[in-house]
Amino acid sequence: MLGYPEDPKAWWLTRGMARISGVNLPQAIVEGWLHRAELEALIARCAACGHRADCESWLAASGVAQAIPDFCPNRSAIQSLGG
Repeated sequence: MLGYPEDPKAWWLTRGMARISGVNLPQAIVEGWLHRAELEALIARCAACGHRADCESWLAASGVAQAIPDFCPNRSAIQSLGG
Protein backbone atom coordinates (compact mmCIF):
# COMPACT_ATOMS: atom_id res chain seq x y z
CA MET A 1 0.00 0.00 0.00
CA LEU A 2 1.24 3.42 -0.91
CA GLY A 3 0.87 6.07 1.75
CA TYR A 4 2.75 8.42 3.97
CA PRO A 5 2.43 7.68 7.68
CA GLU A 6 4.67 10.68 8.46
CA ASP A 7 2.02 13.05 7.14
CA PRO A 8 -1.15 11.26 6.06
CA LYS A 9 -3.04 14.53 5.62
CA ALA A 10 -0.49 15.87 3.12
CA TRP A 11 -0.72 12.55 1.26
CA TRP A 12 -4.51 12.75 1.20
CA LEU A 13 -4.52 16.37 0.01
CA THR A 14 -1.88 15.75 -2.67
CA ARG A 15 -3.74 12.69 -3.91
CA GLY A 16 -7.01 14.64 -3.98
CA MET A 17 -5.52 17.46 -6.02
CA ALA A 18 -4.03 14.94 -8.43
CA ARG A 19 -7.42 13.27 -8.88
CA ILE A 20 -8.88 16.61 -9.98
CA SER A 21 -6.41 16.55 -12.89
CA GLY A 22 -7.15 12.92 -13.68
CA VAL A 23 -3.88 11.67 -12.22
CA ASN A 24 -3.83 8.50 -10.12
CA LEU A 25 -0.63 8.82 -8.07
CA PRO A 26 -0.45 5.21 -6.81
CA GLN A 27 -0.99 3.94 -10.36
CA ALA A 28 1.68 6.33 -11.65
CA ILE A 29 4.20 4.83 -9.21
CA VAL A 30 3.24 1.24 -10.03
CA GLU A 31 3.45 1.91 -13.77
CA GLY A 32 6.79 3.66 -13.36
CA TRP A 33 6.05 7.05 -14.90
CA LEU A 34 6.37 8.77 -11.52
CA HIS A 35 9.30 8.01 -9.24
CA ARG A 36 8.85 7.64 -5.50
CA ALA A 37 11.25 10.56 -4.90
CA GLU A 38 9.09 12.80 -7.11
CA LEU A 39 6.00 11.82 -5.15
CA GLU A 40 7.82 12.50 -1.89
CA ALA A 41 8.68 16.00 -3.18
CA LEU A 42 5.01 16.66 -3.98
CA ILE A 43 3.98 15.57 -0.50
CA ALA A 44 6.74 17.60 1.16
CA ARG A 45 5.59 20.74 -0.69
CA CYS A 46 2.03 20.07 0.44
CA ALA A 47 3.12 19.50 4.03
CA ALA A 48 4.94 22.86 4.05
CA CYS A 49 2.03 24.74 2.48
CA GLY A 50 0.11 27.23 4.58
CA HIS A 51 -3.17 26.61 2.75
CA ARG A 52 -4.21 23.24 4.19
CA ALA A 53 -7.57 24.52 5.45
CA ASP A 54 -8.24 26.19 2.09
CA CYS A 55 -7.26 23.00 0.32
CA GLU A 56 -9.53 20.83 2.45
CA SER A 57 -12.47 23.17 1.87
CA TRP A 58 -11.79 23.38 -1.84
CA LEU A 59 -11.53 19.62 -2.25
CA ALA A 60 -14.72 19.09 -0.25
CA ALA A 61 -16.63 21.49 -2.51
CA SER A 62 -14.89 20.88 -5.84
CA GLY A 63 -16.99 18.01 -7.17
CA VAL A 64 -15.69 17.76 -10.70
CA ALA A 65 -13.53 20.87 -10.90
CA GLN A 66 -11.69 21.67 -14.10
CA ALA A 67 -8.38 22.77 -12.60
CA ILE A 68 -6.34 22.80 -9.42
CA PRO A 69 -6.60 26.14 -7.58
CA ASP A 70 -3.82 28.71 -7.89
CA PHE A 71 -2.90 28.48 -4.20
CA CYS A 72 -1.71 24.85 -4.54
CA PRO A 73 2.12 24.68 -4.58
CA ASN A 74 1.91 21.44 -6.57
CA ARG A 75 -0.42 22.79 -9.24
CA SER A 76 2.02 22.93 -12.16
CA ALA A 77 3.79 19.69 -11.23
CA ILE A 78 0.53 17.74 -10.98
CA GLN A 79 -0.89 19.28 -14.13
CA SER A 80 2.25 18.29 -16.02
CA LEU A 81 1.61 14.68 -14.99
CA GLY A 82 -1.89 14.85 -16.39
CA GLY A 83 -0.68 15.51 -19.89
